[in-house]
Amino acid sequence: MTRARATAIGFLAVLLWASLALLTVRTAPVPPLLLNAITFAIGGAVGLVWIAVTDGWRDLRAVPARVYVFGTAALFGYHFLYFSALRLAPPAEASLIAYLWPLFIVLFSGLLPGERLAAGHLTGALMAFAGAALLVLKGAGFSLAQGWGLALAFLAALTWAGYSVLSRRLGAVPTVSVAVFCLGTAALSACAHLALESTALPESSAGWIACVALGLGPVGIAFYVWDLGVKQGDIQLLGVTAYAAPLLSTMALVIAGIAPATPRIAVAAVLITSGAALAARAGAKLRRVSPD
Repeated sequence: MTRARATAIGFLAVLLWASLALLTVRTAPVPPLLLNAITFAIGGAVGLVWIAVTDGWRDLRAVPARVYVFGTAALFGYHFLYFSALRLAPPAEASLIAYLWPLFIVLFSGLLPGERLAAGHLTGALMAFAGAALLVLKGAGFSLAQGWGLALAFLAALTWAGYSVLSRRLGAVPTVSVAVFCLGTAALSACAHLALESTALPESSAGWIACVALGLGPVGIAFYVWDLGVKQGDIQLLGVTAYAAPLLSTMALVIAGIAPATPRIAVAAVLITSGAALAARAGAKLRRVSPD
């Protein structure tokens, strides 16, 4: 698989994650750990189907146990933090803080062997972040609970960036292993839910549909295509283009009638697109100087 194709496949995850905040809000009042358990059970089932079709059972047996522990801890930790943040803080603000992870990926990836950061990567990342910030910043004060929600969102951003960058060091690990990460996360979340939370299920069919949609898309297929992207594609470009997710997420909210359409969205689109293009140009220039 070429680097460009792997990068394009990885970007499919960004498109799917654009619906993460909207779907998460729709699943209320399901508590975070139970939501983890339900959605990751579905995401793991998607992986089992893929393994059965591709006969990938042998590949799973060859994966070291430490890799399964790492992947399960990352998926469990990020989504517990993210779902908790959206339950405590205003979804738009919490999503913005959580979407610091693309910027952290661009910065952290410069520490990987064979990778370098150019001025264009940093400038593009900052431009894209400015566009994302325009979508959601309101300047309003926050209560203590909302402040904790934003802090959890920040920890979620660090968790996902660390997972994505360290996954590059595990490039030889087959993507089918993500199915085990998902099932492990579902089992761990279910146990933690029984010990720590009160059960609350969706109050309508729309809530159940949102849960299933989360499991199939943002908490399912997205992880498999993202794994391919960060291991075989341009991780810095993926980190910057991931800023399209806040824009697409806001568009989904507008279409759903939850958020109003404003000129701010148009300005944000220009900044996000320009930032991604600048980072792509910087990456292409670096590859011409030091080809893989």
